[in-house]
Amino acid sequence: MSALSLSTSILELPLVHPFTIARGSSQTARTVVFRVSWNGLDGLGETAPIARYGESADSVAAYFEKHPLRGDDPYLLEELLSQDIPPAARCGLDIALHDLIGKDCGKPLYRLLGLDPSKTPLTSFTIGIADPETTMRKVSELGNHPVMKLKLGSGTTAAQIETVELIRSKYTGTIRIDANEGWSAEQAVEILGELARFDIEFCEQPIPAGHPEQLRYVRERSKIPIVTDEDSRTADDLPALFGCVDGINVKLVKTGGIRGALKMIHTARALKFKIMLGCMVESQILSTAAAHLSPLVDWADIDGPFLTKDDPFSGITYERGKIVLPDGPGLGVREKAVIA
Repeated sequence: MSALSLSTSILELPLVHPFTIARGSSQTARTVVFRVSWNGLDGLGETAPIARYGESADSVAAYFEKHPLRGDDPYLLEELLSQDIPPAARCGLDIALHDLIGKDCGKPLYRLLGLDPSKTPLTSFTIGIADPETTMRKVSELGNHPVMKLKLGSGTTAAQIETVELIRSKYTGTIRIDANEGWSAEQAVEILGELARFDIEFCEQPIPAGHPEQLRYVRERSKIPIVTDEDSRTADDLPALFGCVDGINVKLVKTGGIRGALKMIHTARALKFKIMLGCMVESQILSTAAAHLSPLVDWADIDGPFLTKDDPFSGITYERGKIVLPDGPGLGVREKAVIA
């Protein structure tokens, strides 16, 4: 039996459009690709570190330069994925190990988890903050995609309401909104009150994280359901949100990977929260890993493959917005051939 080895590399992913949220804008995503090798097999993983939580692609790569793997058996996940590994770093390793185990067993990850691939949900397609003309051009590019997530949280109250009104005049599908902590509680109540007439499915993270009592204040005054993202990083965060929100957003980079995401999903179910499975701007590796868990959740926002161009990997596909899982072993992700 060979030793377990790890290598990491930083992946630069140019975006189809500049992506703007309440906290800033980007034209390129930087992620870290993981490759674990063992017994002639290679497992792929990826992480998309979130600056909001003090992690970056460089910090993840530096961590594993200083900290070797803690064992040679990929099945000893408890030992290899110690909780003292930073979440984004743990995420990439966790996914690579699950891919490796699936390949060793010859089974897709969803089968190892006992999940039915036919029960994947529809995913939303995210539209970042932009001027009205650019926003409507992006809406037209959606075509008949059935679910949209619109980024808000920046600009005047009137301008944000006008943006939603303009979109709703052309788009008949489901609309979700995400303020990325961009409003005060009072502003959130005002804006959500105005937006209720546009049939909004839910609002994600309307106010800055860390104030569950203010989330409760907003929820009690809003006809639009409230979902957290920045307030719900791991399963440990959820009890404090009980009675304050309607749902939570699970992201593998926040939870530390598949194991942390499963714990968060089960905790959320125990607390009667609805669950969205989200992603960052990332390649098919990380999006596909999350998608394998999607039969467990109510909503999906796994649209990384829509937002990037020149993704070097293939994985999930979509049928009229419904996630279609690959059936290869492990994640089922393949590296695209490079034509010289």
